[in-house]
Amino acid sequence: MDPMVKWIGGVAAAAALAFGGAMLGGDLLSGEAEDAAAQTVRPNPAAPEIVSEPVAGEAVNAAPSASDEPFVIKRILPISGPIKYGEWHWDDEDIPDGPLVMTVDLDARVISVFQGGHEIGAAAVLLGTDEYPTPLGTFPILAKERHNVSEKYNNAPMPWTLRLTWDGIAIHGGSTVENGYASHGCVAAPDGFMAKLYEVAARGDTVVITRGKRIGMGDSIL
Repeated sequence: MDPMVKWIGGVAAAAALAFGGAMLGGDLLSGEAEDAAAQTVRPNPAAPEIVSEPVAGEAVNAAPSASDEPFVIKRILPISGPIKYGEWHWDDEDIPDGPLVMTVDLDARVISVFQGGHEIGAAAVLLGTDEYPTPLGTFPILAKERHNVSEKYNNAPMPWTLRLTWDGIAIHGGSTVENGYASHGCVAAPDGFMAKLYEVAARGDTVVITRGKRIGMGDSIL
């Protein structure tokens, strides 16, 4: 695979994860999802376009280059090979401040975290099943809950919850991310990764869930 091209959710390929039958049970339950439509954030088409004419003798700022755009990919983590279950990576050293965007690819089963266009984290995740699917779309983080539990599924632990919908879809920890298990529609990541993500994520940050979409250096995440 070209190292400059990746699944939007990470560098892992779906075929490399070799899934068995997905099981839902015990403390490996990873969410309280039911079928849910994605809450897509879109620009307002009715917003007026503002056009200003330059004043004679006044300097005009050049259009921002791709390297200045906060949602253009400027760095991909140098991860060798597919990400295996339970594996996660994090490197935010010397990364400048910038807006945070998380991407999840349902085929690759990988989450990636970008800060100002720089990938700072990636991990293999558990996702939903055909019966309890993880929804596609663009979601804002609605709430953060450090010590959340699932009242719907026998008080299953869901620490470091980043809530994406009010009907149960979230990114969270509390599950052993391993082959053969699945969630009830949530995105369940390893605890160490979630502790890092919870620390930097904020309400309103964007999560993009896709299936099989690939992007590379210089492409826009959003």
